Amino acid sequence: MDQSRVLLWVKAEPFIVGALQVSPPSKFSLHYLKKIAAYVRTRATEGAYPHLCWSMWRRIACGKLRLPKELAWLYFEIFDNLSVRTPEERLEWSEILSNCTTEDEVEKQRNQLSVDTLQFLLFLYIQQLNNISLRTSLIGEEWPSPRSRPQPPSLTERPSCHNKNWNDYSHQAFVSDHLSDLLELLLDPGQLSASFHPTHSSVLSREAVLALSFLIEGTVSRTRKVYPLHELALWQPLHTDSGFSKISKTFSFYKLEAWLRACLTTNPFGPSACLKSGKKLAWAHQVEGTTKRAKVACSTHVAPRMHRMVVMSQVYKQTLAKSSDTLVGAHVRVHRCNESFIYLLSPLRSVTIEKCRNSTFVLGPVETALHLHDCENVKVIAVCHRLSISSTAGCTFHIMTPSRPLILSGNQRVTFAPFHTHYPMLEDHMARTGLATVPNYWDTPMVVCKESDDTRVFRLLPPCEFYVFVTPFEMEGDTTEIPGGLPSAYQEVLAEREQKIQIWQKTVKDAHLTAEQRKQFQVLVENKFYEWLINTGHRQQLDSLVPHTAASKQVPR
Repeated sequence: MDQSRVLLWVKAEPFIVGALQVSPPSKFSLHYLKKIAAYVRTRATEGAYPHLCWSMWRRIACGKLRLPKELAWLYFEIFDNLSVRTPEERLEWSEILSNCTTEDEVEKQRNQLSVDTLQFLLFLYIQQLNNISLRTSLIGEEWPSPRSRPQPPSLTERPSCHNKNWNDYSHQAFVSDHLSDLLELLLDPGQLSASFHPTHSSVLSREAVLALSFLIEGTVSRTRKVYPLHELALWQPLHTDSGFSKISKTFSFYKLEAWLRACLTTNPFGPSACLKSGKKLAWAHQVEGTTKRAKVACSTHVAPRMHRMVVMSQVYKQTLAKSSDTLVGAHVRVHRCNESFIYLLSPLRSVTIEKCRNSTFVLGPVETALHLHDCENVKVIAVCHRLSISSTAGCTFHIMTPSRPLILSGNQRVTFAPFHTHYPMLEDHMARTGLATVPNYWDTPMVVCKESDDTRVFRLLPPCEFYVFVTPFEMEGDTTEIPGGLPSAYQEVLAEREQKIQIWQKTVKDAHLTAEQRKQFQVLVENKFYEWLINTGHRQQLDSLVPHTAASKQVPR
């Protein structure tokens, strides 16, 4: 590193993946988090500090914060999923859980887990990102807008303030506005005054600044390498600015805060940068002359791993299919798509689908979070670590997931169903993202936001309505069937239908029709099938798959 100017920015992933899209529990306020910060240090020998084990967090969350156990686990598990683990380690954890036969056995395995205590406190604090205060509600800044039909925005417009998880302006403003609080959370209680505030002599440990690297990273101008915050703060030429003392091995609270404020800038790899200067892609096939509206931007050509993003907007009456290195490990945002069929058949880091209508999404395995907001009559088919939904209506989710689907606020007529498709590379992609076929909690959703009519928010798809989905593309790979198979009730329905087809075929054969009769019968069947295609809307899907040049059915790369 040379001595050029240091640039710091707020990382996007903790907010995109880690901040739950719901108002946090009231006990996640600074007042209570400070109490937790003091308490865990007094219980260091009991698995509370510097690493917080699940059993200790359960005791704090359920006993002191009065949270339900399932909510305590939810936040613990979301944070744990953000930690750096190999796919092999994640698959091993899935295998351990799948071998548990009782809740007590599951709890015993969970008790083996622990997280970084200080980073977890920061994680709990940033849940305030989606807090709706009374004041801002009244002036209209944050109050959710009524459901409306999609309007044609520009791909380069600033992200809506209603999705702060994908708005790096909100990320930066949040950290800047609450920087003192974040630093106070990291202080040893002995560094606080009697009124629980820092003094001019307060100092932060190196471990505290290491924890702050969960939210902040940076670089030295004229270089492209990204460094975690603590490496920059401990860099010898910056000791004076960052307030680090080589004698005490600590940072001056106020010098560090001033340095952070002076260096914080916009995230060069965030959603805004992707929209403003990301590479524009032309993925969608032209259907009915509508290609001009589809817009796709990506930052994978310039962003480091874990920072890659793809933003897709205004795909209208199209089939878009992609299996590409551009998508691998990327955070994907799909926005304002209508009457389309979208296949993203690569291992993905996270996916957010917003303001989409009357569309089908077939996704490669999603390593962290899949979130839908303000969508209507959308079908999603995916293997994902976690699914969460808010403000959806009439949507169906065919999913395979090792965590309970989260039903947040404002949902109507939600249907959950088993994952029911495959493509040749699927199992390979699942292995790369650390996702297994068991445990699979697709049918046990968790209603996080209790509403007056929440008992009718969701249903499980009746087996009589179930059909498998054929992914209509050719790729290299070994997967030839649905990973993990289907639940027995759904498999039995398919077997019954297959038996009826065989009986029908035998009946036709035994009728000994003449050549002319067979021809008339064939025309009759084809006409009925064509009517069914039109009535169900499947005609558009089939038509959109027809290549416009001499082509194949291979997925574009």
